[in-house]
Amino acid sequence: MLKIDNLKVSYGGIEAVKGISFEVPEREIVTLIGANGAGKSTTLRAIAGLVKPASGRIHLQGEDITGMTPDRIVAKGITLVPEGRRVFPDLTVLENLKIGAYLRSDNLEDDLKWVYDLFPRLKERSWQAAGTLSGGEQQMLAVGRALMSRPKIMMMDEPSLGLAPLVVKGIFDIIREINKQGVTILLIEQNANMALRTADTAYVLETGRMTLSGTGRELLTNEADRKAYLG
Repeated sequence: MLKIDNLKVSYGGIEAVKGISFEVPEREIVTLIGANGAGKSTTLRAIAGLVKPASGRIHLQGEDITGMTPDRIVAKGITLVPEGRRVFPDLTVLENLKIGAYLRSDNLEDDLKWVYDLFPRLKERSWQAAGTLSGGEQQMLAVGRALMSRPKIMMMDEPSLGLAPLVVKGIFDIIREINKQGVTILLIEQNANMALRTADTAYVLETGRMTLSGTGRELLTNEADRKAYLG
């Protein structure tokens, strides 16, 4: 579904992503793992159109989307759940969800019901200001907001960051459920153990280069990988 070919991204002369290539098959969960500064978030930002690649190509279902603006990429079916949630704190839960559907002009009721079925707590708090929610609830809202655009691929940047272990388990249960319902997932996650247990396919990034790939289970059981990334 998504193909990245020899992607390079630079910031002020510093090459953050150094010619990586990988694929995200339809209806799979794919994860990128690696240390801070490895280029994971930069890769997602390039796919989302938030930074312009220095070279390389990005294809969605065979169409070249390299360099498209973020709104056009969302319209093509790719959404990003950013690191740190980035909800609008002074707007209600419902208003935040509707912002996720800003490119749509059709009825939102079915999609709101879908999000509320996935996250009943959001329904309970639909008229509550997003800034008053807990960290876990804000992460639910960020995911729900992304789903409101009816994405083909949902990219997630550190969904477990700063959350309690029990909340993290709930978020990953929801990620699996969303995937079962037909949404392809591209995941960045510092919790490599949880990411590898969840992913169909995994790639390891080190200082902007792709150094390893395999199924989540293969990387989870590889002794060298465990020492390097799982402790």
